[in-house]
Amino acid sequence: MRGAKIRNTCARFALAAAVLAAVSMPARAETEAMDSQVAVVAPGSFYKVRDLYFGVISSSLLPGTVTVAPNGTRTATGGVTLIGNSHHPAEFAGMKPTQPNRPVRMRVASNTVLLTGPGTPMVASLFRANTNPGTPLSTITRNYQVQQTSNGAFALSVGATLTVNANQQPGTYTGTWFLTLDYQ
Repeated sequence: MRGAKIRNTCARFALAAAVLAAVSMPARAETEAMDSQVAVVAPGSFYKVRDLYFGVISSSLLPGTVTVAPNGTRTATGGVTLIGNSHHPAEFAGMKPTQPNRPVRMRVASNTVLLTGPGTPMVASLFRANTNPGTPLSTITRNYQVQQTSNGAFALSVGATLTVNANQQPGTYTGTWFLTLDYQ
């Protein structure tokens, strides 16, 4: 089955520039285009750096799960086989407006998200961030301590668990989720 991907819809501020690399050979030259980007944050803001991606998996006669942890590790249960290493958690960059070492208040719009594609929808749930406590995010705003620099800048990673149905039809599945940070 092709990868399952969740897109979140937080504002994104990125500057992209092409970087070219030329390789010379005796009778010909080739050029490959590469992308570069940066997230620039201001006090009281946060931006999506990249989407949550469960990676490429294979289903079987048995249902199972795929979990991408905030630290990037990926595990599977049941009839799911993990393929390759293209998975990654969602990543955000932000900066608290005042009092950098105070907790960040976070919530998700829904505890579950449907990923739709060519087959039966799959459910993503148990969204977790690289915070203290490491409890799942919920629709209720809670305080979480995020590792911050002295000026309040932080990097936030969010993972989740995907429930894969038995005999899940191959294809790409996507869904949208919302993360809200309330600065104190």
